[in-house]
Amino acid sequence: MLHVMTVVGARPQFIKAAVLSRKVRTKKFSEIIKETIVHTGQHYDEMMSDVFFKQMEIPEPDFNLGVGSGNHGEVTAKMLQGIETLILELKPDLVMVYGDTNSTLAGALAASKLHVPIAHVEAGLRSYMMIMPEEQNRRITDHLSTWLFCPTQVAVKNLEKEGIKNNGSCKPDVDNKAVIVCGDIMYEAYLYYKEKALREVGAIIQSIEKPFVLLTLHRAENTDNPERLYSIFEALNQFKTYPIVFPVHPRTRKCMEKMNIEIAKNIHLIDPVGYFDMLSLENDCEFIITDSGGVQKEAYFAGKMCVTLRDSTEWVELVEEGWNIVTGTDKNKILNALQICSQGEKGNNVKLYGDGNTSDIILNSICNNY
Repeated sequence: MLHVMTVVGARPQFIKAAVLSRKVRTKKFSEIIKETIVHTGQHYDEMMSDVFFKQMEIPEPDFNLGVGSGNHGEVTAKMLQGIETLILELKPDLVMVYGDTNSTLAGALAASKLHVPIAHVEAGLRSYMMIMPEEQNRRITDHLSTWLFCPTQVAVKNLEKEGIKNNGSCKPDVDNKAVIVCGDIMYEAYLYYKEKALREVGAIIQSIEKPFVLLTLHRAENTDNPERLYSIFEALNQFKTYPIVFPVHPRTRKCMEKMNIEIAKNIHLIDPVGYFDMLSLENDCEFIITDSGGVQKEAYFAGKMCVTLRDSTEWVELVEEGWNIVTGTDKNKILNALQICSQGEKGNNVKLYGDGNTSDIILNSICNNY
């Protein structure tokens, strides 16, 4: 039996991992694969209670390292030590990591040093901004991995630019990598959970009047920089076409209070929401304003335009196909993008992220070639 250790550390990673974890436990794979789930505890999230795991239809983690927050070096070192200890004890055949967090990097480094093959889901994404910790994490992880599961052909081309190519027919290893286009794991999650989310809408979400625009804002490059944060809200405060619903992350709220950010009456702050309520908000809104990588994709899944408050995006195909307008924090660019979206503009009718069978492609690829 193939023993896979899944390393995750933040709620978005659990949502991605839930798709594979649920599939591993089906009749087709349960006699072939054993999964151990390791939660690094990188992000404390009060919404990740037993209710969360029950909703997502996945088991709670087998191990929680409880690392918590801190500086990058401190947190990564603690995770590296904890993951290494578990690898030595449990001797997995494969370590599975997702995305681009410090948990991703720590899982990849620990496995690589112990010569355990790594599978990276969401491989090949590039913003080409090395100042971003996420860009550093994803690049290092890709070069350490044996299995690189790419959401798009664009991601494959990004890897080719760095000398990472599919090995062909030989058995994959760290020097002869398997580069596979599998579609987007988040698209499969969206398709599976959307209907359930719409049936289980929370009371706060039900009370929100339509029409509205959805705003999310949490990246440190925006929230920790007074100039960028002031510029964002200077633009949003001038936007009067629709009310803006803003689920505020506690850290973002603290930054806003510290910087005395003024909020216009048409911007409605609400408490953070869970994954199901976020899917409902995305489904009901007119369009979305965000600095989140995942929300950019979910906007497209929901057929909604997206204004991205970042200087670049790893999801370049969304920009090329007209679904995503990247503005940075320039006031005039933001207002122009909001005007375009308010006029009902839509992107091209194209299928960018596969057919919703990503988990089957990943598991079949590993089982057939391990």
